[in-house]
Amino acid sequence: MRLSEWRALAKPRESMSQKVVDVIEPVLRTLGADDDPHVWVAWGDDPAARYTVLAPTPPGLAVAAVRVNVPQEGPRVAAKLVRWSRVQLSELSVESQRGHRLLSFQLEGQVMKGIDADADAIARFVNVLFAAVDGRPWPSFDPPARRGRGGSTGPAGRDGAARGATTCAAGVRRTAGPSAKASAPRS
Repeated sequence: MRLSEWRALAKPRESMSQKVVDVIEPVLRTLGADDDPHVWVAWGDDPAARYTVLAPTPPGLAVAAVRVNVPQEGPRVAAKLVRWSRVQLSELSVESQRGHRLLSFQLEGQVMKGIDADADAIARFVNVLFAAVDGRPWPSFDPPARRGRGGSTGPAGRDGAARGATTCAAGVRRTAGPSAKASAPRS
């Protein structure tokens, strides 16, 4: 999700008021993030007082510790850029039962957990991190488009690829058959 989308989810709302975001955005831009970047916000135990914003950038992961209201100063952000070769990632764990998914992941000491739609959002974010660490092109942060019934909906119908080609959740193309090989997604 983009930083602006996180503002709508902030509880309490003051934790991402315009005054706070005006302090966060220039720091993230200085570290290489775009305007309104894709980020993950680790709210922590007291989001009214402090939380962490994690933003992937081309040179590395921007980690911004946000203090919402420093007495007599207002909001404060302390940030660092962790080069991709130094980013601390755990394994991505997913459990599934009765149609529900539970996902957990640890990034730079921050635990990310989610169920169902939140798990999907975390997985998309983590896939971008894995690609960045590996030096591969980043997959999309956005959820895949829903496909309707009928018509040409598979990858073979859209780009003329071989019949039987599919795309897995990580965005890697696989061709059906005994000698199936994976290839990087096309941009």
